[in-house]
Amino acid sequence: MAAMPDEGRRPSAHDDISATEKSAMFAGVALTVSGPLSILQGASGIANNTVFSPPHYAYRFDLTSWGWIHLVVGVALCVAGIGVLLHKAWGRGAGIALAGISLVTQFMFVPYYPVWSIIVMVFDLLILWTLARTAHPGAGHAH
Repeated sequence: MAAMPDEGRRPSAHDDISATEKSAMFAGVALTVSGPLSILQGASGIANNTVFSPPHYAYRFDLTSWGWIHLVVGVALCVAGIGVLLHKAWGRGAGIALAGISLVTQFMFVPYYPVWSIIVMVFDLLILWTLARTAHPGAGHAH
């Protein structure tokens, strides 16, 4: 008789984590990674206006302005990510809103630095998708 794969295995703390909690954990970690990426992008724009070559297009700002925009959005993403990881009531909504804002700012920044912007946009979309499908704790239960 073949042994079952879980026979003799000690229970782990990870066994008690639901799929919803794992999704929220992914989103929280992703937010806390996306935040520093935006912070670095912002710091680069603030410190050295020649890092990105600005094309002529409708959303053209001074690169120092873009730097500050990305820096502020990055800090806010980090705060939202910590809120999600700590299961704060405001974390999920803030994460959705800020990932959406980050997505829009990255889209507007594509002509300046397309590869970086597209990578961060994909990351923001994963965050949005994960948080949007993650139910609130206790959702769907009658009280």
